[in-house]
Amino acid sequence: MAVSFFDAFTPQEVARISAAGTHVKVPQGWSPIWEKTGADKAYILLDGTASVRKKGEEIAQIGPGEIMGEAAIVNHSLRTASIVALTPLELIHFTAEAVRTLCDEMPSFAQALKAAADARLGES
Repeated sequence: MAVSFFDAFTPQEVARISAAGTHVKVPQGWSPIWEKTGADKAYILLDGTASVRKKGEEIAQIGPGEIMGEAAIVNHSLRTASIVALTPLELIHFTAEAVRTLCDEMPSFAQALKAAADARLGES
C-alpha cells in the first residue's frame, strides 16, 4: 500500500490542509491535469485510481492518499505528465494560491510538498 501524503501530518494539520481545498469528483476517463500546461492546481486523491501518462503512455498508476500536480507548482514549471481517471475519482482540489498559502503557513506542508515533488521527478 502506498504511503499517504497525509501520513506526515497531525489530525489538526490534515483538517487544515483539507479545509484549504475544495472536494471534487471527477468521472472515469476525465483528465484533471494535462501535460505541458501551466501549474495552476494540485490535487490529493481521496478515492479511485488514476493513470499518470507522458506523451500518451502510462508511466504509473496512483491511488488514494497520493498528491498530484505538486511538482509543477513547486518547481514553477509546466506539467510533466497528464493524469487520467481510470475510475471515478474523489479529490481535494487546491489552487496554486492555496498551495502557496499552506506552504507559507505550515512549514511541514512545504517540506512534505517538496519531498513529494522531488520523489515524483526522481521517478520520471
